[in-house]
Amino acid sequence: MVGEEGAFVLGWDEVLTEEELSMTLKVLCMSEEEFKEYKEQDGWEDDSEEEENSTLSNEALSRLKAPCKKLLYDSVLLTLESYGADLKAEQDLLSNKEAYEKLSRREQQALHVRYGQKRILHQLLELVQ
Repeated sequence: MVGEEGAFVLGWDEVLTEEELSMTLKVLCMSEEEFKEYKEQDGWEDDSEEEENSTLSNEALSRLKAPCKKLLYDSVLLTLESYGADLKAEQDLLSNKEAYEKLSRREQQALHVRYGQKRILHQLLELVQ
């Protein structure tokens, strides 16, 4: 369900791997009985037209059912814990011109990428609280 990378791709405005995330949330939030019934229906691809036509925009994420929101929230927290520093530390380093200039070009680029990733994850936390 998650693809080769084992991760979902989030953008500023929507989930870029929305089909994978939708299916994963749907399955993980099912009861055991619902899962058995869903699995017995010969078509994992046979979802309702409404689900197929919906996008996981930020607005849609904020309207998810409580169990799905909780699952996403906890997943984001785990992902944030995997980073060495928090968002504030990255922001402070970006703001400190002297410390920033001591970083190699590659370290500066990595800092910008990590900072952007963390901002998106924090935005997702706010959406699913």
